[in-house]
Amino acid sequence: MARENVNDLLAFLAVARERSFTRAAAKFGVSQSALSHTIRQLETRLGVRLLTRTTRAVSPTEAGERLLEGIAPHFDEIEAQVDALNELRDKPAGTIRITASDYAISHVLWPKLKKFLPKYPDIKVEMMLDNGLTDIVTERYDAGVRMGEQLAKDMISARIGPDFRFAVVGSKSYFADHPEPETPQDLTQHSCINHRFQTSGGLWAWDFEKDGREIKIRVDGQLVLNNIFHIMDATLAGLGLAYVPEEIALPHIAKGRLKRVLESWSPYWDGFYLYYPSRRQSSPAFVTLLEALRHRD
Repeated sequence: MARENVNDLLAFLAVARERSFTRAAAKFGVSQSALSHTIRQLETRLGVRLLTRTTRAVSPTEAGERLLEGIAPHFDEIEAQVDALNELRDKPAGTIRITASDYAISHVLWPKLKKFLPKYPDIKVEMMLDNGLTDIVTERYDAGVRMGEQLAKDMISARIGPDFRFAVVGSKSYFADHPEPETPQDLTQHSCINHRFQTSGGLWAWDFEKDGREIKIRVDGQLVLNNIFHIMDATLAGLGLAYVPEEIALPHIAKGRLKRVLESWSPYWDGFYLYYPSRRQSSPAFVTLLEALRHRD
């Protein structure tokens, strides 16, 4: 097979998997127009249409799905074999792609990575912010980060963070006009800032526990966001109550910018874990990174 044919198939594979010319072009480091031209050439050469294009989405046709299912495993195997050659190097090397939430990146991964990366210049780490529950196998990530309660049973996992709590907080200006909630049920009478999951599209229920009694509260308010730090900004601006990791709220509480309520209802949750499919176990770069991230009491 001619080299240009291989490149064209790789281009198709990227667009079909990403369902987007924009994201695929960014991965390839080419313009969208150049990538679109490549796909059109491939379709002309094969004599079939591979992709259906609309103004909002890209999806494989029946022929495209057949080609995707036929070639994807072979290219993945080639990539895996090339990555395996890194085991022959004196130093761990390779790229590791991780998906994690905004809070996990800033407070769990980054404090350790900033010490790890200078020691291993041949290891590259790509972190993608995702506050949803992404399928790391489908999206071709090497690993993901989730709280213990959210782990899939068919994944291998390792704890990378301690137990932690969430805090219900509001600004002084908010509480100047609203009474403090005394029970979780009182939150239904408050304006609360909701957090929407990117993947499922659902709103996060606020979890509480006291004396063995567990309660989930569906809150309401004017504002819905999917970034925990934007939620903090909105809370500081007095736009409502928020349910956020304790660690990012405490500095504002200490300075009097925020007031915490319902603290006795806030249980400790199982911390963050790095989870991954078993096929990544043998990569020296991955094992080295995992050991650096692993939580130690």
